[in-house]
Parts: sequence; C-alpha cells; structure tokens
Amino acid sequence: MFQVTFSEQSLEVLSSLPQVEQLELIERLSSLSNSILSGSANNIGRFQRKGKLFYRLRVDGLRVYFEKIDISLHCHFMLPKNSLNDFLFRCKMPASDEAVLEEHQSFWDYLESLTKN
Repeated sequence: MFQVTFSEQSLEVLSSLPQVEQLELIERLSSLSNSILSGSANNIGRFQRKGKLFYRLRVDGLRVYFEKIDISLHCHFMLPKNSLNDFLFRCKMPASDEAVLEEHQSFWDYLESLTKN
C-alpha cells in the first residue's frame, strides 16, 4: 500500500469530485502494489516523460497521471478522458496551465464559427 500525494492541479480536481468518488479514487491509488505497477494491467499505462516514469490510471472519466517515488505515489495530473490536455500530455506536446482550451466554451464557439463561414 502506497502513500498518495497530490499536485496542486490534481488536488483541485479531486476536491471538485463528490466525497464518495474522492474516497474511491484515493482507495484505488493507495491499494496499488509494486507488482501491479510492474505488470501489464489493463487500466494502468506507463511512459517516460522528462526522465521520469509516469503511470496512467483510468478511473471512470478521469485519467490520473502519477509517478512512484519511494513508498509514495505522487499524482501530477488528473485530466478528463478524451480531453485536449489528456491528449497533449500523452503525446508529449507542450501545454500551459493558462491555455486549458477545452474548459472555455468561447474557444469552442469560435472554432464552430469558423466552420460556418
């Protein structure tokens, strides 16, 4: 069983969830074992980014990106599945916190207006 720590971004997403979902997510993370992380579980992916080994856990509509540091798991990001930021992070493209485009309806309205011209 691991101790779980959260980045500011992941803590913000976690706190926005209903309490029952928060507890379920933390339980799933803390109950992971070294054998699960080193195996080929269906819902856990692995990839290298900036010299770190990141894991991706699929939990309902969220993708939780974390790394194992000694006896703890540090959650770097919790992103909605199929979101632009999830795609950018998995594909190693740069994304800034200021440009979380999919969270702004005006951006999608603008793109939609381009197709109408």
